[in-house]
Amino acid sequence: MAIFYHLRLMSLAVLMLVSQLDSASAAVRVYNIQANNLAADNMFGSRPDPYVKIWCGSSYGGMTDFQQSTRNPVWVAEFNFPNCRVNDNLKLEVWDKDRSSDDLLGTCTTYVQRGDKTVPCSLKKGTLYYSYTMN
Repeated sequence: MAIFYHLRLMSLAVLMLVSQLDSASAAVRVYNIQANNLAADNMFGSRPDPYVKIWCGSSYGGMTDFQQSTRNPVWVAEFNFPNCRVNDNLKLEVWDKDRSSDDLLGTCTTYVQRGDKTVPCSLKKGTLYYSYTMN
């Protein structure tokens, strides 16, 4: 009987550990990134060559390709963060690629929550939209 009692205690401890690991981190997928009405951050009024850099917590996920001369870019890129945590900061920066130095057009941040989310974000000049899923 004592063996069964110890096995039940051990099973309970394992279940508690697994439940804590499950709520601590999960995979985050960011996709469907697009923007509307972007403007170049210069005095010439030219169309921007936008791209996006992305982070989840302290993990840098990379960046999209740059879209040449467009105010309404759509990026087909997808970013995966396998160790992102609930309430980690998801940050997307929109940049305008230039010959000398790139210009920051705006930053979007949100705290990651479980489920499927679509996020609109106002920039200095324009709006960024993106979706993410957290398991």
